[in-house]
Amino acid sequence: MNDMPLRVLSRNDLADIAITPAEVIKSVRDVYVTLAQGQSRNPAKIALPVPDRDSISYSMLGYDGSRRVVAFKTSYKQEKGRGQKQYYTTITLYDDDSGAPIALMDCARIGSLRTPAATALLVEASAAPAARTALLIGTGTQGRQAFPYLLEVLPNLDRLLLYGTHDAGIAAVLEVFHQHHPDRTIEVVTDVTGAVLDADVVLAASGPATAVKVRTNSLKPGGLLVDVGYGVADSALLDSDYAIATSAGQLAVTGKYLAGPDGTLRPVDAELPEILAGRGLGRKTPEDRVFAYNSGLVVTDIAVGHALAIRAIEEGRGQELRLWN
Repeated sequence: MNDMPLRVLSRNDLADIAITPAEVIKSVRDVYVTLAQGQSRNPAKIALPVPDRDSISYSMLGYDGSRRVVAFKTSYKQEKGRGQKQYYTTITLYDDDSGAPIALMDCARIGSLRTPAATALLVEASAAPAARTALLIGTGTQGRQAFPYLLEVLPNLDRLLLYGTHDAGIAAVLEVFHQHHPDRTIEVVTDVTGAVLDADVVLAASGPATAVKVRTNSLKPGGLLVDVGYGVADSALLDSDYAIATSAGQLAVTGKYLAGPDGTLRPVDAELPEILAGRGLGRKTPEDRVFAYNSGLVVTDIAVGHALAIRAIEEGRGQELRLWN
């Protein structure tokens, strides 16, 4: 209909919409399974590096078959050094039953929720059965939600280690964690090399300026290294005994730095949707040193974004625009 309004939901509109880690993980798990079953669609993203400038843009299209929602996502990032990053990302949702638009949304909070959910599911799939110690490297946006989500899938973790280089970031990670688990503690470490050797699970979620470069073959037997942002060595995929990814196609687009000396990527052994659908393994043996690559899939943005949008609209948030009058 030409007079159909479009609800626009800003970053502020979405900032305090209540949603728990358990709810986000369930939504992300469910959409991964529908993707494996062929009910959802997630073509590889289109990446456009801008010549002569440290910036990149992405375009993503997806379909969530369980919710019957189509989405278009765009992302633009420019970095000029520490503290000079510009990053804008939006998603537009459409109801494929009615054909009507649902919302145009800022995607920052969506990404900050679906990424730790995907990381948690990668860990659930690939951590060794006896895993008890987890190390988080990085205290930025992705790091702040990592431990609350991780404990949803591995509640038996009894030692949580944190390595960061910025006091404000460390404080933010501790504050968010305390909101979810006031009875638990995080051990802040300064020896990242020693912490890697102690950890059963290592989450590399640093920013691009990090000096940390964790190798998969430096882990203890049975260790798991998850690439969430920065902080892994370029050899991490090649050096692993077993490798998984949220998507091999996305890895080919955004993980070129993990290519071997001949410029080719080692094939992954399994993709997360197939593992969650019961058609793949997270590891072969308890002793495998596993590398896991977390690349965001737009279907997970749809799942989380739809939940936030429906709640925001029910609360009367946002503005209605009539673009098609």
